[in-house]
Amino acid sequence: MSDLSHLPPPELISVDGMRHERFDCLSPVIWREGALIVLDQLALPSQLRAYVVTSWREAAWSIKTMAVRGAPAIGITAAYGLALAARSFGEAHAGAQLTEAMEGAASVMGAARPTAVNLMWAIERMRPLWRESSAGPELFERLLEEALCIHQEDIEMCRAMGRWGATLMGPKTRALTHCNTGALATGGHGTALGVMREGWAQGRLEMVYADETRPYLQGARLTMWELMRDGVPCTLQSDSMAAYMMQQGLIDSVWVGADRITARGDTANKIGTYGLALLAQAHKLPFYVVAPTSTVDLTLLEGEQIPIEQRPPRELTYCGPTQLAPEGASVVNPAFDVTPHQLITAIITEVGVVERGEEGSFQADLTAHVTGSL
Repeated sequence: MSDLSHLPPPELISVDGMRHERFDCLSPVIWREGALIVLDQLALPSQLRAYVVTSWREAAWSIKTMAVRGAPAIGITAAYGLALAARSFGEAHAGAQLTEAMEGAASVMGAARPTAVNLMWAIERMRPLWRESSAGPELFERLLEEALCIHQEDIEMCRAMGRWGATLMGPKTRALTHCNTGALATGGHGTALGVMREGWAQGRLEMVYADETRPYLQGARLTMWELMRDGVPCTLQSDSMAAYMMQQGLIDSVWVGADRITARGDTANKIGTYGLALLAQAHKLPFYVVAPTSTVDLTLLEGEQIPIEQRPPRELTYCGPTQLAPEGASVVNPAFDVTPHQLITAIITEVGVVERGEEGSFQADLTAHVTGSL
């Protein structure tokens, strides 16, 4: 039940844009006419196409293959996928059988990408709905409504993070960002890239430098596509150029997202983030993490406890159909690394700015942000 490798891809369609009418922003996923439209981020920037996802297995496949990626976007896709599961199972099951079927789908969905905590957060938020309801048709409507709520709330949180983060920008800020943390990685607007959008709108931002972000090139393919589309000044650089750019005084601050944040403030993000944090410290530059409170995992204290996803070797040895390394080359391909909290200047959530405490930990303030006890 958990093997998605032999599942045929969902139907592909050409799209002229993915602007969500209900939420009025670019979105990587849109619920439309009984199906989830998932922008194929692997095809960007050369092709604008989307998958028509009509089953929960196809939703899990979209997450596993990284057709949709970014911690918040993965969680939103999983929520819609569970609604699709309820629609499917509700036609044949009821009561305990329906609950068992939903748990099976949730297990497969949760295993698709193990590092991003938003995936399990969304599943846990949806789980009480199928445990409380034994009626199939009713359950589908309830789960779909909850998925739409999660989607809308994420966009609202991103806009709030953008406003909070922009307060930390000085005039004519030249910001470095890594991977993609924009509308494509979230419900819309973005986390760290949402700060860039807000900073540009307020006249605080001069330039965004985007790391290409090997091996999947999310910075080159996705971040540059988003920023250029919105008219935000941006410059692409290879990952290995970051130290040179800082040495030349061309970077004022570093802004990244997160896939999981521990109670202490250790942060898992796209591979290469830890190195940027070390470089920022060496050049005395602020290093900011922008993520919603749903990304904070209070059950984990330290970064060593975060599971790090290991991706297939082919992602490193090939770029599309082009072979880059000799056949049979030994490959290591972790998708994420962990930045210790001591290297982070502040964490920006939708609730506000969490600065590193006197003892070097974010724990008390992060807990207050997550539990709503500010």
